[in-house]
Amino acid sequence: MSKATITASAAALLDQFVSELRTTGDIQRSMPQGYTPTWAERSWFSLFEGRNEALIFGIVSFALHQGVYYGRYLPYLICDYIPAMHKYKLQPDRQISNAQWWKCVNSLLVSQIFVQLPMMMFFLPAAKMAGFDCGAPFPSWVRVAFQVCVFFVIEDFYHYWAHRMFHYGFLYKRIHKVHHEHTAPFGIAAEYAHPIETAVLGQGTIAGPLLFNYFIEQVHITTMLVWIAARLWQTVEAHCGYDFPWSASHWLPFWAGASHHDYHHMAFVDNFASTFRWWDSIFGTDRRYQDYEARRTAKAKAE
Repeated sequence: MSKATITASAAALLDQFVSELRTTGDIQRSMPQGYTPTWAERSWFSLFEGRNEALIFGIVSFALHQGVYYGRYLPYLICDYIPAMHKYKLQPDRQISNAQWWKCVNSLLVSQIFVQLPMMMFFLPAAKMAGFDCGAPFPSWVRVAFQVCVFFVIEDFYHYWAHRMFHYGFLYKRIHKVHHEHTAPFGIAAEYAHPIETAVLGQGTIAGPLLFNYFIEQVHITTMLVWIAARLWQTVEAHCGYDFPWSASHWLPFWAGASHHDYHHMAFVDNFASTFRWWDSIFGTDRRYQDYEARRTAKAKAE
């Protein structure tokens, strides 16, 4: 392929992206001819009617992100002020100071507004170009649940290797060390990271839907929102610092959960996966954690 052909193709893609970026919502265009939309579908497409689709989708995505991220953290924050709940803390002897908490919140808001929000504004045009389904009808909940489960598996595999990479040399010292400022993590510390790390690890969240859409079947844009909400729910739980008897890791043995990731922050090693335990088990990067967890649980039972 000649340089001129590559340049022309890139220019065509850019023109298409700009065109999608300027698209105004039209509910009739989103519906198959003769189709009667459900209440949910009418409500969804009415948000875009006569408005810039990319802008509205970015705003909706950002509102969802903030609502799930901070809403998921709220129960753990409340537990911090209930002494009876402190027995479930994984590192009860380590306390987060007000200065550390506010530093985390301020850093998060800067990153979320100036890094993540612009990315969300550009996502819908890129998704359309990638072939995502953005019209009616909506997929069934069974289909959505299946796809989200596959996305979790893909993201977890990517996260394991990318995260492990960040623990080498200058990548740790210059980038990943920011996230490890909190040796006893708390829910909203999940996204406290260097912008480069945020961008690199974030590709795992996008890769699942893109690969699934290309190789298996079409992904609906609303499924992407469900996936983002599920991923946020999981990562806040992994950083919460609490191990409750009802935590998912106690009834789903392959679920990593808070105890798995809390050890990673405490020890700075091992347990690189985000959601599941199997990659660390297969590659032997959880052996020290298994020894530590056996001692911790035995001590907890003795008390």
